[in-house]
Amino acid sequence: MNKIEIPLSKTKLLFGIAGSILFIVLGLYLFTTVADQQTRFNPTLVKGIGLASILFFSTTGIYGTKKVFEKSVGLTIDDNGIIDNTNASSIGLIKWADITEIRTEQVMSTKFLLIFTNDPNGILEKVSGMKRKLMAGNMKMYGTPLSITSTTLKYDFADLEKLLRNRLNEQRERMPNR
Repeated sequence: MNKIEIPLSKTKLLFGIAGSILFIVLGLYLFTTVADQQTRFNPTLVKGIGLASILFFSTTGIYGTKKVFEKSVGLTIDDNGIIDNTNASSIGLIKWADITEIRTEQVMSTKFLLIFTNDPNGILEKVSGMKRKLMAGNMKMYGTPLSITSTTLKYDFADLEKLLRNRLNEQRERMPNR
């Protein structure tokens, strides 16, 4: 089986950074201006929303900026498995032998692949900090800590889904006891 490397899309990352900057500015506006004006909304709530927006989108903006300058490939698919570097909760190599299912989910207009494994809790135990919190949220919501999105890749989602499912099926045919 040949190795496929899918690069990160610098254009998509730059659009994400621009969106983060807009939400940071909006958060600053809410925190400093709107909360101090007479409105029908609770000023503490408005300041809280503004602060949350600033913190969250600063984090996503910094992450996106790091990714733009990163030289690593977004996704590598080879005989060993899938090496994921697409998002903040990526863990690197996901071995074919560990994958039990690949399922598609969608939130609003964003589609993503859920990668189910035979030991999802073991994966969570290997990570810590913010990555663990993100992955635990995925686990609670979808039953797996692993997800892959094509929003940061130079690759069509439908093609990615088809490629990964085909590769998983090929690996299953090669593996004994499956």
